[in-house]
Amino acid sequence: MLTLREAFAAGEFVRTAEVGPPKGTDCEEMLEAAQMLRDKVHTLNVTDNQAAVMRLCTLAACVKLKQAGIDPVLQVTCRDRNRLAVQSDLLGAASFGITNVLALTGDHVMAGDHPEARPVFDLESVQLLQVIGKLNAGTDLAGNELHGAPDFFPGAVVTPEADPLEPQMRKFEKKVRAGAKYFQTQAVYDPESFKRFMERARRHDVKVLAGILLLKSAGMAKFLNRSIPGITVPQRLIDDLASSDKAGERGVELAAEFIREIRDHCDGVHIMAIGAEHRVPQVLDAAGL
Repeated sequence: MLTLREAFAAGEFVRTAEVGPPKGTDCEEMLEAAQMLRDKVHTLNVTDNQAAVMRLCTLAACVKLKQAGIDPVLQVTCRDRNRLAVQSDLLGAASFGITNVLALTGDHVMAGDHPEARPVFDLESVQLLQVIGKLNAGTDLAGNELHGAPDFFPGAVVTPEADPLEPQMRKFEKKVRAGAKYFQTQAVYDPESFKRFMERARRHDVKVLAGILLLKSAGMAKFLNRSIPGITVPQRLIDDLASSDKAGERGVELAAEFIREIRDHCDGVHIMAIGAEHRVPQVLDAAGL
């Protein structure tokens, strides 16, 4: 399997998924999921205290995946680190040969399991991309020369179904100028709005992975609409799931249908299964990938 950078360069339709580090030190379940997916996807994204819930650090999880022969994506959020810690962690990742980085601002701590924590946000995602560019060029953010420069392949995120879309597009363009080479989108469910977003995204020389968040039930879809900004699950999909006696399997079919419809309009897909990683190969197979 090609690395993420190689797959984009070769023009392949890129397939990625994600794994969450454990809340503890036992990585067996994460590694089992990774081994199941390794021949199905080009890379695995490792989440960074996703939803502000404390877990094993993403760097340690990426090292374990790298040792298992998997080319991981290191997610880095600005919520928990100042610029010293961000740069230190990035250099640490590079020392292990981890070069794929996804730059995120991060969910606020009030969303997670330690709401009393002090958020940092010394940087935000555009500035983080600029930091990565400086490190690649051989200096730190203060202009000091590095003894050994990394070779990061930086990515960023965008929300195609945000309403209004203009603020997202302005941020998208800032991230492109800051050095993002590819984008992973927030979960999308409306093929037509995604295609309209891609018409604008194609004005820039970047790759785009459509985010596919696997729906498990009508209740989950309603929760996303109610609680997650930028995600809109159409009512027709909610009704479809509600009428199915096998909602999990129907969610796989709906994801595959969406991928088939938008495949010619983007560079790949990023599938978020959130605890149902065994469903990812089913989605890819049903989508003809």
